[in-house]
Amino acid sequence: MFVDKVKIRIKAGSGGNGAVAFRREKYVAAGGPDGGDGGRGGNIVFVADTNLSTLVDFKYKRRFFAENGANGAAKKMSGKNAPDLVIRVPKGTVVREAQSGRVMADLSSDEPVVVARGGKGGWGNSHFATPTRQCPRFSKPGLPGEEYEVELELKLLADVGLVGFPNVGKSTLLSVVSAAKPEIANYHFTTLSPVLGVVKVDEGKSFVMADIPGLIEGASEGVGLGHAFLRHVERCRLIVHVVDVSGSEGRDPIEDFRTINAELANFNSELASRPQIIAANKCDLAAPEQLEAFRAFARESGYPLYEICAPIGEGIQPLIYAVSQKLDTLPPIRQFEIEHVPMSERERLAKNQFEIHVEDGVYIVEADWLMPALGMVDMDDYESLQYFQRVLRSSGVIDKLEEMGIQEGDTVSILNFEFEYIR
Repeated sequence: MFVDKVKIRIKAGSGGNGAVAFRREKYVAAGGPDGGDGGRGGNIVFVADTNLSTLVDFKYKRRFFAENGANGAAKKMSGKNAPDLVIRVPKGTVVREAQSGRVMADLSSDEPVVVARGGKGGWGNSHFATPTRQCPRFSKPGLPGEEYEVELELKLLADVGLVGFPNVGKSTLLSVVSAAKPEIANYHFTTLSPVLGVVKVDEGKSFVMADIPGLIEGASEGVGLGHAFLRHVERCRLIVHVVDVSGSEGRDPIEDFRTINAELANFNSELASRPQIIAANKCDLAAPEQLEAFRAFARESGYPLYEICAPIGEGIQPLIYAVSQKLDTLPPIRQFEIEHVPMSERERLAKNQFEIHVEDGVYIVEADWLMPALGMVDMDDYESLQYFQRVLRSSGVIDKLEEMGIQEGDTVSILNFEFEYIR
C-alpha cells in the first residue's frame, strides 16, 4: 500500500518538577534548602530513512508522546533528562502543522530535525534562597512540552518527473533507462503509485527519474489518480512529457500535451514554468503527417523534442544525454523553507494562555498551565504565596482581572482554589 499523506499527533515530554527539600545532617549547621532541578522532557525528532518509501506505518499508529523529565530530588540532585523520541520517515517527507499549514520540517537530507521541543525542568527550592528568604518552601514546576497535530506529506526526491496521459509509455521508458521494474500492461492506470529509478549516464554520473501515475483532464481537481500524485512532481527539476504521438487511443497528441500542462499549472502555478522536454513515444506507429504536425507544434512552442520507441530502445540514448545536459544547468532539488514561530509567541501559547469569566460574582480563571504551579505552592507559607502572586502578575492574569473591574474582597477561583482579591 502506497501512502503519502497522513495526520498524526506529537507531544514532547514535559520537564520534571523542581524539588522542595532541606539539608538536615548531624553536625552540619544551617544546612538550608537543597532541592534539585527537574530534568528536561524528551524532544520529538524526525529523521529521514532511505529504507522507507511510504508513510503506511502511520496509518496504524497516530500518537507519538515523548517521556517526561524526572523530578528533582534532595541534595540538589537534578532529575534525569528524558530521551528523545525519534520518528523515522521516508526521505522527502514534509512536516506541516495541521492547523496553520506552516512547514515545520523538510526531511530532504540526513540531518535530524527537532519538531517539538521538550519542556525545561523546574528549579528546586535551592534557587529561591536569599538573605531575607532563607527557607523557601516552594519550587518551580517543569514546563510542558510542545504538542502539535502535524500532517506528513511525502514528496519524492527525483530530478526528473515523467508525466503524461495513461498508457503513453512512461513505465516502459523508465524500465528501459533504469533498473526499476514498474508494472507494464496495456490498460489505463497500470501504475498505481510513483516509481523511482536511477538512470546512469556515464561513469560516476546519474540522475533519479520518477514515473508519475497517469494524469487525465481534471486531475488537479481530483479526477482519476492524478490529484493524489501531482505533489510528487513539485520537487522535480525537469519534466519529461511523454506523448503518444501516434494517437493510438483516438486522442490528439497536441491536445494531450496542452491538457496535461494545464493540469500541472492548475495544481501549482510554478509547475507551468518548470523546464520540459517532450518524448514523442510510439513514433513507429505514427503516420508521417502526424509526426510532422507534432514536430511543427514543438518548434512553435519552443520545447525540445525527441522521437522515441520505448519498447525497443530507439531514440532513448539521445533523450537521456539531453536530460543530463539540461540538469547540469538547473538548480538543485527544491527544499521547502521552514516557517518558524517566534519564540515569544511560542512561549505565550505554551504558558500564558488563559480565560476568565464571571459566575455568580466569582471570577473563574481557567488556565491549564497554572495547575503544576499551583500544586507546588504551600498555601500556609507567606513567601510561597508571594511567589504564586508574582506568577499571576507576570502572566497577565491580575492585569486582566483588574481590566474586568474586580474589586477588593471579590472572590477569585483558580482550579477550584478560591481566595479573596486584595490590592
